[in-house]
Amino acid sequence: MPRTANPSQRPAPAPMLAVLGSPPRDTGWAVEWKFDGQRATVVIDGSEVTVYSRSGADVTRTFPELSGVATALGHRRAVLDGEIIAPARDGLPSFSRLQQRWPQNRRPTPELLRQVPVQLVAFDVLDLDGHDMTTACYVERRATLDTLAPADGHRTVLAVPKAWTGISPADMLSIAASHRMEGIVAKRLDSPYRSGRSSLWVKCPVRSTAEVAIVGYWPASAPMASTSIGALLVAGRDEAGELVVVGKVSTGFSSNSRRHLYELLQPLERPDPVVDRGFYEASGLRWVTPMYVGEVAYREFTPGGGLRHASWKGLRGAASPDDVRLPA
Repeated sequence: MPRTANPSQRPAPAPMLAVLGSPPRDTGWAVEWKFDGQRATVVIDGSEVTVYSRSGADVTRTFPELSGVATALGHRRAVLDGEIIAPARDGLPSFSRLQQRWPQNRRPTPELLRQVPVQLVAFDVLDLDGHDMTTACYVERRATLDTLAPADGHRTVLAVPKAWTGISPADMLSIAASHRMEGIVAKRLDSPYRSGRSSLWVKCPVRSTAEVAIVGYWPASAPMASTSIGALLVAGRDEAGELVVVGKVSTGFSSNSRRHLYELLQPLERPDPVVDRGFYEASGLRWVTPMYVGEVAYREFTPGGGLRHASWKGLRGAASPDDVRLPA
């Protein structure tokens, strides 16, 4: 059975975190896929497995099938850093599917385990058979990790994805986009493993864009509530031409754009909603007649959850609200 660790002790380092940035242009980097899942540190001690979240919480109960990692490693002692993913039917990680396994520390039902199985994608090894690997360089740790890649029969629970050297991170980001991956992580070949955020690792997400109609806004907080917007409610049209809310956009605005949007939208306020489909927070929302189209960048769109990590790119004056479509 999976082990429950002493909550007063953390048997593994806190995870090393990448900074957000553009693909590095200089040499000396390895490139890995960025997987859309939940970061985890997994401690294997013979037949016992404990799974920790990024914050250090014990989430072993949430992912009981990861006890199979012990068998995949031949019951060795190890500490792995990786991502827990829930593959969709096309094999790609699906964050919306993974969310079905939450809340944390809830033991899933047998039916949920069958419907939404998870996998550990390991991309670093911090300890192996009692030998601390955190001071070793990335190249050495990665070579050690590759020796732990499981045989075919165990790849459903544990995978060790490929890392690339000798190819530019910018080219790999383009390849990630064409394969509908979340992005890339570039890692310095000489980097040790250091807990916390470090510029030795750089994450570069793939971002999609979409044109959306503005159907509402939330004023900024005081003292700018009467002069600036705080966030926008945006929508797209389905195949029948009906507006459907796709999300709330609260980042990506400059101070000037917040004021300009308020000046445009405040005269368009109306008491009744222009759309009744989709999820949104009604508190403080002011509906507007959809006259303006904007472009947003986002990580993912799901029909049930809308846009993830949406940010504002700007108004698109030549576009019509009648022509916007739901994001792909």
